[in-house]
Amino acid sequence: MTTTAVPTKAGTTTARLPGAWGLGLQRGALEIKQFFRQREQVVFTFAFPVVFLFLFASIFSDDVKGAGITASQLYVPAMMAAGIMSTSFQSLGISIAIERDEKVLRRLRGTPMPPAAYFLGKIWLVLCTGVLETAILLLVGTSFYGVDLPSDAARWFDLAWIFVLGLTACALLGIAVSSVPKSGKSATSVVVLPFLVLQFISGVYIAIDTIPDWMLNIGALFPLKWMCQGLRGVFLPDSAQVLEQAGSWEFGKVALVLGAWCVGGLVLCLLTFRWKNRRDG
Repeated sequence: MTTTAVPTKAGTTTARLPGAWGLGLQRGALEIKQFFRQREQVVFTFAFPVVFLFLFASIFSDDVKGAGITASQLYVPAMMAAGIMSTSFQSLGISIAIERDEKVLRRLRGTPMPPAAYFLGKIWLVLCTGVLETAILLLVGTSFYGVDLPSDAARWFDLAWIFVLGLTACALLGIAVSSVPKSGKSATSVVVLPFLVLQFISGVYIAIDTIPDWMLNIGALFPLKWMCQGLRGVFLPDSAQVLEQAGSWEFGKVALVLGAWCVGGLVLCLLTFRWKNRRDG
């Protein structure tokens, strides 16, 4: 942590702590450094969606009737959406619960560091890992599964706002859900189970047109379904819209739902986040 010397009227100087933004940058650099030092975690984080993409794209590689695409092309944007949620919702939900259980949060709360700096550090971490995860899946998709890069600036813009809104919404939900586990040991099961269920009912592992409408309606209440739909609209031809529940990409609705979850996630964080375990009072 760096400080700035500030002159006083008496000619002496006092040390002024950097603001929340500067401390957040430093905290983010520390979080990123710690993440990449854990090789097993790095390999698992980035390899998991790539391996699943390879498995599903290899098993289901036929053409999708009436959509003008192959099944493997359909899986690429879906796995990208799941990767974004994995590096934000799942990562933060588990890691923050563990840090709370190990009293890391309690010690940080007792320092002069503004609370906002801690959360900014986490956001920088998920932004870094989310960008890398998306880039890796995009590279694999374009190299091996015939997915084309966006052909115009509008589609690149769509990719940018879907990524930012989706990552923000999922990160805030991850911070909020971190208060649910009673201990760090139970965090993985508490966080992974709903994420796994959402992947099945949001069009990640199973094509949208084969999922019952009532399941899709449940999935539509959460960000993952809309991230999948939006990214399909970015990377797949318009002929693939016939597979969607509404028969279109619905970019406006995607933005509305993801934006609403950003606001809702922030409210949930403010209402539920705790620096100490329940047993600590």
